[in-house]
Amino acid sequence: MRRLRVELFTRMESLPIRYFDTNAHGNIMSVYTNDVDTLRQLMSQSLPQMINSGVTIAATFVSMVALNIPLTLITLVMVGVMLFAASKLGGRSVTYFARQQKDLGRVNGYIEEMMDGQKVVKVFCHEEKSLEGFRQLNEQLRQSADNANKFANILMPVNANLGNISYVLCAVAGAALTLGALVSFLTLNKNFTQPVTQISQQLNSVVMAMAGAQRVFDLMDQQPEEDKGYVTLVNAKENADGTLTECAGRTGLWAWKHPHHDGTLTYTRLQGDVVFNHVDFGYDERKLVLHEIDLFATPGQKIAFVGSTGAGKTTITNLINRFYDIADGKIRYDGININKIKKADLRRSLGMVLQDTHLFTGTVLENIRYGRLDASDEECIAAAKLAGADRFIRHLPEGYNTLLTGDGANLSQGQRQLLAIARAAVADPPVLILDEATSSIDTRTEALVQQGMDALMTGRTTFVIAHRLSTVKNADCIMVLEQGRIIERGNHDQLIAQKGRYYQLYTGNAIGA
Repeated sequence: MRRLRVELFTRMESLPIRYFDTNAHGNIMSVYTNDVDTLRQLMSQSLPQMINSGVTIAATFVSMVALNIPLTLITLVMVGVMLFAASKLGGRSVTYFARQQKDLGRVNGYIEEMMDGQKVVKVFCHEEKSLEGFRQLNEQLRQSADNANKFANILMPVNANLGNISYVLCAVAGAALTLGALVSFLTLNKNFTQPVTQISQQLNSVVMAMAGAQRVFDLMDQQPEEDKGYVTLVNAKENADGTLTECAGRTGLWAWKHPHHDGTLTYTRLQGDVVFNHVDFGYDERKLVLHEIDLFATPGQKIAFVGSTGAGKTTITNLINRFYDIADGKIRYDGININKIKKADLRRSLGMVLQDTHLFTGTVLENIRYGRLDASDEECIAAAKLAGADRFIRHLPEGYNTLLTGDGANLSQGQRQLLAIARAAVADPPVLILDEATSSIDTRTEALVQQGMDALMTGRTTFVIAHRLSTVKNADCIMVLEQGRIIERGNHDQLIAQKGRYYQLYTGNAIGA
């Protein structure tokens, strides 16, 4: 069980983001808990009982053959009837037990979803509505469990009575035997059919384990995130002639190590030059959400994406770090097609602050260090100061050693976001992606954080997604997206002068007003 859970977790960590976007987290968790537990019950209870019964059957069969072969044949015929009944009833149980495990996963998924959204449920007084949804799922689980256990529980009395019929038939057919031989054989008959009945008692656990195992192996069979990249990110040093070579240890200078078919290696300095060339993308192959995206970001530039909700702003940033792969076109990073770069190395070169922050169970310092695991305490504290988080951290009960649990439930949303910014700062990447990074920070705090953000963005290629347009006024280039297309581009003054879509979003005035 330990090894199975490790293998499950290892496979889960290799799955693409798409899998987690399309499967309820509670349902996935149910595989680790309920489905794996069905295998534990099989291994610890049912399997020993079945082995014990099997040994008894084998030993008894030898004795029966030695005592009387005709009566043994009668017993075997009745055991065949018992096995036929087990296969028929067991076959019906398999279907319902599989449905039971799926329904159990749905219930867990619904509970997890309601727990995450409990504040929303209470704000809109949807307690009765959420309870109704739970009752429906719970009733489906009850029905599938009832059907599964009904067929499995019928099997034991059916086989017990078939065993009694076998006993009677042997008693009648063995009337010509001596009393001692008949009594001996009838005792062996009971000892032979009783373990078969005991095995049928374990059918519930066996069939449930089979259903649980199916869900476990369905997860294990999921295709891992495909990665055909061969360009890696290495520490480098600059030679006297200006060329780069790989270097052991952290040098502060990074390079792309690019092996070629002829066996040669080239090293390209990591600068953060990103180019989109005629990029199309769709979450569904039948429907594109991005069309003909062309853009370039030179090292140190700040590129901002603005537009209506659903215009495709976040989707573009998800393509840069290859959470999803494009349908057509090319994305180049420092002149290298990102499909050639190993995903782990590509993502190591990117810092990302998401709109929805996530903090792990651990101290504040450990959560900041998540951005770079070899960062020292001093580097983590410096990153917190840069992000403007140092002040509130020092007011926590244990300061940087304060333990955070439940996704930082004891912190405000703004404080959690400041920690996420500090996490990105300590990673010290050449490219930053800020997806509504200051959306949960009040205006006064934002002014303080913006200074740290400007210092963090200095010399780095930065992609910023913002609905609050005041945060992108100083961007080198602002891309206005609408329905998956870039309809305007330029700096703030240029776009205001055009009096187009950006002007409308910034001023709140209708176009042409």
